[in-house]
Amino acid sequence: MRALVVDHSEAGPVRFADVDEPVPSTGEALVEIQHISLNFGELNYVHQWPAGAVHGHDAAGVVVRAASDGSGPPEGTRVAVGMASHAWAERVAVSPASLGTVPEGVELADAAALGIAGVTAFRVLRKRSLLARDVLITGASGGVGHFAVQLAALAGARVTALVGSPERAAGLRELGADRVLTDLAETGDRFDLVLDTVGGPLVARAWSSLAEGGTIHLVGYSSGQETTFPSGALFGFGEPRTIATYGDMTPTGGELTDLLGLMAAGRLSAPVGLRGVWQDVGDAVQALFARKVHGKIVLDVA
Repeated sequence: MRALVVDHSEAGPVRFADVDEPVPSTGEALVEIQHISLNFGELNYVHQWPAGAVHGHDAAGVVVRAASDGSGPPEGTRVAVGMASHAWAERVAVSPASLGTVPEGVELADAAALGIAGVTAFRVLRKRSLLARDVLITGASGGVGHFAVQLAALAGARVTALVGSPERAAGLRELGADRVLTDLAETGDRFDLVLDTVGGPLVARAWSSLAEGGTIHLVGYSSGQETTFPSGALFGFGEPRTIATYGDMTPTGGELTDLLGLMAAGRLSAPVGLRGVWQDVGDAVQALFARKVHGKIVLDVA
């Protein structure tokens, strides 16, 4: 079968290859993949995976063989694959714990966009009550950002979306952002929670805008820059402020099911900024790295 595998050469980060058919264990379902979804991290940091390995974590398709131990969805079920291993292939053996059942009315391509981005936003934002809280989403035009803006607004937060340029602000107010900024200097507000996907100097600036008892959740570092705090910036009176890292790799099936339910109810939309076919993965990767895509990239497996 065909798959996208890790390529460490200059032609990378991925290439097509013929690979062996997956052999599911007793606790795995065999899924025929119809759509894959790209993430910046898994492609920009491809050196962390061995060359030649089937790559990718997020996809959607149909169960063609249920797990033989009776766990998981039956044959014919439409499923989203989230944060699984080796997902960018024509067929994937995957634990039911990493599958979400796609309800009627939700397109499989939209379900494929959830994965890492949707689950990351969901897990961070549910850590505390957001009702009438001030929440800052950095890198709001990206995949995690688009989901985070919607979910924070659904939870009753006052949402500020921060983007890199005015061009990247499109559609964020419609998703639930109360304000869209291109520079934190545009506001003097203090935030109860910051979901940061950018890293670098922006973290130090967000820290200076953090309210007492507030937390910055670091979920990405797309800037690739270092963070330096001015002398004395980490000292303060009042309720402690915190910086929290994120690296939750536990199974995603439960969160995917919750998010798909919100989609089916019309309360959450998939931020698909580029749709194509997986034969054009090279162009899609270039568009992702050049920051030309608002939201997620979803490619059809033909």
